[in-house]
Amino acid sequence: MSKERAQSFEWKVMHESTPGRSAPAQKLRLGVLISGSGTNLQAIIDAIEDGRLSGVEIALVISNSAQATGIQRALKHRLPVIYLPWRTFPVGAFLSEMTPNEAQVTALLQLFRVDLVVLAGWMRILSAPFLERLTERVINIHPALLPREGAGDTYTLSNGEQIPVFRGMHAAQMALDAGVSITGSSVHYVTPIVDAGPVICQREVAIEPGDTEDSLQERLKLVEHELIVEAIRRFC
Repeated sequence: MSKERAQSFEWKVMHESTPGRSAPAQKLRLGVLISGSGTNLQAIIDAIEDGRLSGVEIALVISNSAQATGIQRALKHRLPVIYLPWRTFPVGAFLSEMTPNEAQVTALLQLFRVDLVVLAGWMRILSAPFLERLTERVINIHPALLPREGAGDTYTLSNGEQIPVFRGMHAAQMALDAGVSITGSSVHYVTPIVDAGPVICQREVAIEPGDTEDSLQERLKLVEHELIVEAIRRFC
């Protein structure tokens, strides 16, 4: 697909109805992007199936890794899933224009009539032009506490203590290295500045004596599974 054609797309969600009849309540259609195990994808699937997200359906799952076990989770639940090999570029490249892979994703989101994009363990940075087409329609889960409005280098805990904001990869290890006693997880809107979008919901998690990156990450994941469901529910 040419860049010119991809850029001609407008972000529209169109639902058909029968003339003379009231249109049925439309479900929120999710596009879930994954790179790994897909545990947050599974949390969304479980919430849909047990009725906590009764007004939601997963329209499409996209993985940039053929080895992602999240693919098998999607197939087990008979969800449309696409493996999209993701070309890598030098750090900082293409941030001012949409990449060819993003043009493919844009076309797929249009084709599957996606309302909301959920980055559930997605390990690729998205360009500003791609995100500008989807303002407040792309959300991400981050294993740290982010400022409510996104900007800033400190976060004020519920006890009044201020801690650094841990952005990027290995946020759990950053929290351990900083010696803080509390960290957490946040669901936020995705903006061109990494991990700096407005927060939708978040929760504090205590760091326990003897915690390692893996043990802390596992407890953060349990919180993330609840937060992502809470965040999606706010769009219904």
